[in-house]
Amino acid sequence: MLTTTVYTVTAIVCLITAVVIQRIYFKELQRGASLKAVNGIKWFGWAILVWGVGALSNLVLVGIFDSNYSSRSIIYLGVLFSLVNSLCILLSLPSIEHNKERSLVVRLVERFTEREFVRVFLGILMMISFVFIVTSYNNTAISNTLIWLIDIPISIVVAVALLIELHKAFNNRDMRFMVIPVIALFILIVIAVTHRIIPNSYIENTSLAASWAAIGAVTSISFKFLFILLFSILLYSWKFLSEKEQEESRVASLTLENSRLLKNQEQLTLANESHLDTIKSMKSELKTLKAAHKIELSDRQKEVLGNLGLYGDIMSYGEMAEAMHISLDGFQAHIHQIKKMLSISGTGGKERLIAFAKANDLLQHASIKQEG
Repeated sequence: MLTTTVYTVTAIVCLITAVVIQRIYFKELQRGASLKAVNGIKWFGWAILVWGVGALSNLVLVGIFDSNYSSRSIIYLGVLFSLVNSLCILLSLPSIEHNKERSLVVRLVERFTEREFVRVFLGILMMISFVFIVTSYNNTAISNTLIWLIDIPISIVVAVALLIELHKAFNNRDMRFMVIPVIALFILIVIAVTHRIIPNSYIENTSLAASWAAIGAVTSISFKFLFILLFSILLYSWKFLSEKEQEESRVASLTLENSRLLKNQEQLTLANESHLDTIKSMKSELKTLKAAHKIELSDRQKEVLGNLGLYGDIMSYGEMAEAMHISLDGFQAHIHQIKKMLSISGTGGKERLIAFAKANDLLQHASIKQEG
């Protein structure tokens, strides 16, 4: 009766949980999560589903086919489901995120693709199981409990690897208090394994028979429920951290975009100021040109500018003054007056006067006739 209750509760809880976890997995895929990020959800779901299907199979065999829970066929089936469950848990371990060094078991799993690891795992265990079943099926000297030795070493290795990875993951997420339920899970698994190893014949005729059966039932349910609980907490914390990382990524992206926009704004401001300076300079020059067009030069000033425009590059002021039959002081006085009218000062005044004479068609007023 107690065994039936254990299998019934296990089947109901595990099957419902597996369906929920698989729905979460597909929801995350639809939201755009990478396959690598949610792969652990899939394999944890399969591990729990295997527990549920195994418990349901035992109920069907006992209820419909009148098998006994201690019969070898059910023991063999239980070993098979346990090995498949271990396989699923092993494949889920690489997806447990943390920034610490991976355990040896996880590094071994990561050396293969999922398909390769499944083939290697099943190939080796099928050969071992086949030999074990052939030698024990009709051999009454071999106790049914000893058949579990096919699975016990694998279960212990998986339990240790799971303990290490869960501990590192919770520490990495500042959830160090979770070390207590993680260790409790490991202890429950060890008790459940021990319960399988010790033959029932050693306990049946003692006063501990009822307590021993109760311990087996409680640990069998407890470690599965604790496993589901720890996985749910791990999944929730992964979800929370994933959303937090996405928010931080968006904030960083917006900060970077804001910095880029500010830099562009500074560049536009500098360019605008440069354009304003250019426009201001152009306006000043335009104003000067407009003022120059309004200047009315005397005939003598036009003559001076015309001669300067033609011969300023090859003749000095003294030579031009002599050719115009005026004194050098008189010539320079005309030059000074013209510069004042055109607002020309500083160095390069002569060149600017020559350019002005050429630009304003004053060369026609030149009076000097070059010999030759």
